[in-house]
Amino acid sequence: MTQFETEILELKSEVRNMWMLVRSQLSKTLDALVNFDKDLAREVTVKEKRVNGSELKIDRDCENIFALYQPVAIDLRFLLAVLKINSNLERIGDIAEGIAKYIIDTDAVFSPELIRVSRVLEMFGESMVMFEDTLAAFETDDTTLARSVFKKDEFLDHINQTANENIEAYIKQFPEDINQALYAISIIRKLERVGDQSKNIAEEIIFYLEAKVLKHSKKGK
Repeated sequence: MTQFETEILELKSEVRNMWMLVRSQLSKTLDALVNFDKDLAREVTVKEKRVNGSELKIDRDCENIFALYQPVAIDLRFLLAVLKINSNLERIGDIAEGIAKYIIDTDAVFSPELIRVSRVLEMFGESMVMFEDTLAAFETDDTTLARSVFKKDEFLDHINQTANENIEAYIKQFPEDINQALYAISIIRKLERVGDQSKNIAEEIIFYLEAKVLKHSKKGK
């Protein structure tokens, strides 16, 4: 194995570790929401620094490989995809931190009826599935699995599109819960962005493996 091949494998391992770190952040945020665990939410905000540090390390390693080896063809596409995937992962980490901060700032446990009406847990679950699928697609070079993410994103979009109407109806019935309702809709907006970032990652996996650019195309929607 050449030094270049060794460095590419090491980079892929770094990206996988970044994926696992962000997955842990999302999972802990979900647990904090379900169990109203402010300590766990605070842990998520503290570990955001690790996510940022990992992003910077991966960027530097990509730049070094570009400078030393001037890769072409699929190796070049892999590095370009990694740079964008790395950025998407960092943004998902930011979203997890943002939701964790909402949990920290909330005075009381979220109303079960609000959770049901807003469909926050459904949305969180599906966004986690999308995120897991992108990781599996990256690890196994599976573009079919990557493409399956696009359909799942439509589910998130639907909940997001109906959120205003559902939350408005809830506030009319329980006006005393307006603050919680506003937090719920903010969480929904953030989870919708997790779906968008996961979809972007799926597009980069397809670009790397098939040399097809799906961004802004009908296939990418």
